[in-house]
Amino acid sequence: MKIVKIKKDYLRRIKKLTKFNESYYNKNKSLVSDADYDLLKEEIINLEKTYNFLDHKDSPSKIVGYKPSKTFKKLSHKVPMLSLSNAFTEEDLINFEKKIINYLDEKSSYEIEYSAEPKIDGISASLIYKKGKLITGLSRGDGQIGEDITLNLKTISDIPKIITLKDFPEEIDIRGEVFIKNSDFKKLSNKFANPRNAASGSLRQKNPEDTKKIPLKFIAYTFGYEKGLKVKNQNEFLSKLNKWGFKINHLNKVISGIKNLLENYNQIEKKRSDLDFDIDGIVYKINDLKLQKRLGFVANAPRWAVAHKFSANSGISKIIDIDIQIGRTGALTPVAKINPVNIGGVVVSNATLHNEDEIIRKDIRVGDTVKIERAGDVIPHIVSVDIKKREANSKKFSFPLKCPSCGSQTIKEYNFTTKKKDAVRRCSTEGFECKKVAIEKIKHFVSKEAFNIDGLGKKIVENFYNLKLIRLPQDIFNLDYNKIEKMEGWGNKSISNLRFSINAKKNVSFEKFIYSLGIRHIGFENAKLISKDLKSPKNLLTLIELNKIDDLLNIDGIGDTQINSIKNFFRNDTNFEIFKNLFNILKIENSLETNEHGPLRNKTFMLTGKLEGMSRAEAKSLIEQNSGTIISNVNSKLNYLVIGKKPTKRKVDAANAMKIKLLSQKDLIKMLNKTS
Repeated sequence: MKIVKIKKDYLRRIKKLTKFNESYYNKNKSLVSDADYDLLKEEIINLEKTYNFLDHKDSPSKIVGYKPSKTFKKLSHKVPMLSLSNAFTEEDLINFEKKIINYLDEKSSYEIEYSAEPKIDGISASLIYKKGKLITGLSRGDGQIGEDITLNLKTISDIPKIITLKDFPEEIDIRGEVFIKNSDFKKLSNKFANPRNAASGSLRQKNPEDTKKIPLKFIAYTFGYEKGLKVKNQNEFLSKLNKWGFKINHLNKVISGIKNLLENYNQIEKKRSDLDFDIDGIVYKINDLKLQKRLGFVANAPRWAVAHKFSANSGISKIIDIDIQIGRTGALTPVAKINPVNIGGVVVSNATLHNEDEIIRKDIRVGDTVKIERAGDVIPHIVSVDIKKREANSKKFSFPLKCPSCGSQTIKEYNFTTKKKDAVRRCSTEGFECKKVAIEKIKHFVSKEAFNIDGLGKKIVENFYNLKLIRLPQDIFNLDYNKIEKMEGWGNKSISNLRFSINAKKNVSFEKFIYSLGIRHIGFENAKLISKDLKSPKNLLTLIELNKIDDLLNIDGIGDTQINSIKNFFRNDTNFEIFKNLFNILKIENSLETNEHGPLRNKTFMLTGKLEGMSRAEAKSLIEQNSGTIISNVNSKLNYLVIGKKPTKRKVDAANAMKIKLLSQKDLIKMLNKTS
């Protein structure tokens, strides 16, 4: 009877795992947290170790991933893409090293050198190169057979298509992780639950043109099949990858000794929230490739590597209320107010609910006991609801059909790309009629990338709005300073500083002016494109007055979505009046012609730290005007890292590791003053 019960329990767990795998690998949807998934795998493997009569073809000790979908052509991996065994504690690491030493028949004092590499939470991909040319790209699939997603992978700018360096192997299968940065994911959060799902869903689209629109990144870390690779260890291979044009993780290290591995693990875990991508642990690989070959594999994992998983950054709390926040574009974002809970050393009292569809899908209600996860995300979110603890009088949450701020109808717009209604519900007002939208628009107007007005922070904007000192952007340049002087916390010096800061910003570039208006779908890059094409604000005014906004379709990078958004914006009388008022109050500089033969041509720059006498935005503009290019990451394509006061240590360390030249502000100015 006991055996029957054990088998039944075992099969139930296998069935559960299979369901999770199918959803994760083929439907791009996580049904459980990583920690719960790992726990289930461990439970199954422990049952098999305890009872040798337990065996199943879908056991995690036998399979990797899940069978490829029918959407893509299937191809076999020359060398299987295997999973890694997991370690969670110091004892697990000690046992891992003991097994290696025993297998090699070495003394207990034998020192092993590891390549410690942060494990990015993305989608594994295999890139097959022949004679320096990328010919095939595969997904992991079930580890033996993957999906042919070559065309989708070729849309990723991080992946070199042709490598001409002499030391590049005749044939090689380079493997790595496709992911989306957390900062880029914010723009996609209404479509996907997390960055990993976004990367997976984007990679497996039928049309590569759709994949091309998603800001996918790729970090390389290993190889499968190779012919002509000349390296002795993993660290040397990572250096080669960097030389060949691949991006590698700047946190990679070579370490010996369990204590040192743990110290590095703790340091990186503390940095997790500062990283712009999700990591869920650190992979330790034997650095020596000859030793890797000797050690070989066990079942579906290498004997020479282990994934040291981070502790789950989750907690249990209760929802006190659901608050609806309204953004600059009218988007209604639900936020759960929860009983404060400590998650990964941070006290959390708010959790995003993403959108209306997410609330309905998870049936989230006020009063519910919920699991909150912070993971690598800065913004905590609700993973699941404990239905068993739900109160008897609980009621479903009704998302507002009218704006909580102004009472206007809320709408879900039809997306012509997806052929579905957007997940985000919005206030239907386009201008400043809605108080919450108006406040957020003014905050955007004074923000860093726009007018960058010192002394007008978010709280002050809200205060001035409520006191009717500012209701529209032009009011900023006509403030009643006598009234401000009578307010608590405002003295002669602070008022003088504010007046100076506002007057100094009456001179503004055309691109910043366009961006400051807060037109939906018009970010800073689009504002640059429009200003460069139109040359002057007067030309934009003429286009609006003659109803010729469609002329902007001639600009490469501006499409129907942007055009319709600009039309909707200026159809609103208040928005048009704001534009004309600002046009008359401000000195808006015409778009500057860039110097294609400037002293910085063919050079790439990145800035970190505070500069003296100029904003970073001004410095970037000067670099671009002199033919230089600004990039946002420390990578092999970066020529110079410009360092101001209090630079980001992580960026400086990464630049030093990659031997990228560091420049002071004075060095940059010298370069700008040189003639070509």
